[in-house]
Amino acid sequence: MLSAAVLTTLSACGAAPDQAAGAADGKSKVQPGAAASLADLGGMDALVAAAQKEGQLNVIALPPDWANYGEIIKAFEAKYKIKVSSENPDASSSDEIAAVKSRKGQKRAPDVMDLGIAFARSGAGENLFAPYKVTAWDKIPAGQKDADGRWYNDYGGYVSIGCDAAKIPNCPTTFADLLKPEYKGKVALNGNPTKSGSAFGGVYAAALANKGSFADIQPGIDFFGQLRGSGNFIPVESTPATVEKGETPISIDWDYLNAGYAEQFKGKGVDWKVSVPADGVYAQYYSQAINKEAPNPAAARLWMEFLYSAEGQNLWLKGHARPVLLPVMTQDGTADKDAAAKLPQIQGTPAFPASAELDKAKATLAEKWDKALS
Repeated sequence: MLSAAVLTTLSACGAAPDQAAGAADGKSKVQPGAAASLADLGGMDALVAAAQKEGQLNVIALPPDWANYGEIIKAFEAKYKIKVSSENPDASSSDEIAAVKSRKGQKRAPDVMDLGIAFARSGAGENLFAPYKVTAWDKIPAGQKDADGRWYNDYGGYVSIGCDAAKIPNCPTTFADLLKPEYKGKVALNGNPTKSGSAFGGVYAAALANKGSFADIQPGIDFFGQLRGSGNFIPVESTPATVEKGETPISIDWDYLNAGYAEQFKGKGVDWKVSVPADGVYAQYYSQAINKEAPNPAAARLWMEFLYSAEGQNLWLKGHARPVLLPVMTQDGTADKDAAAKLPQIQGTPAFPASAELDKAKATLAEKWDKALS
């Protein structure tokens, strides 16, 4: 699993020095929309009261079968008696950013976002997110968060190959395998890599498997162009529904999603096998961010506090994802040991692309992806 060593740098910026005093006096110093920490709000009780007064949280692009978000949303609603309005669960990171921009000032604008890291960084660069440092801020590795608290990583996983062994006699386990003629019309991604973080990761992993690098995603684009030319790759978004129908019997996706599908499909005639391709080992985290113009700013901040509590982190872990605080929770004994034991064991320590490399890869995909597949 991703270990403390994998999570880059373990040092972190300090929390606001007046956090304890703010929580102790129980008096909010600023309005929720301007609060940059729990201390600004006067502590957890004050935050809960403000969030319950708002009564609602708007989320977007959170499929219930993605990293256990269905249970996470239900747990948040039950604990705080706040209604979660979940819109367009199958939306992409690009769609989330578009919704923030197009619905500015509207009550139905998303309060919070779960974004691919490239989109989190670009959104912060466009000044779309509110700075907020959760109580667990110090425990999040410095390399996994924006120094100003505009976004921070939440959970991650490895690019994997899922395969229905009930329909595919010999399931592929590497990117090189995917080129075999026997997989014609069978290989899919979870979305378009110019819009979807998971598909973006799939192309990055393919680049690493084909002599590319974090600074050069072009070999990954070329690989999918080759797969498309051979007829193996089909530009159909892979979902649980397309898998169950047999439309996408081989799906390149995050290991936590593929692992979840394996459980979901039991008894439905699908024998879903999951492999992390040894020739393209690529791990990536998603990131949380608060809309700077959130219509429910207190509920947005309470959601973040919940996600980065041991309870929230363990719910992601239950969904086969690797929460960003897992190394710390493993050390202090708060991690769900049974859930952690079910994670695929990965050899080696993956590296993570730098911000400039992600920006370059995103720009290259935007320019060349459609042409490569035409």
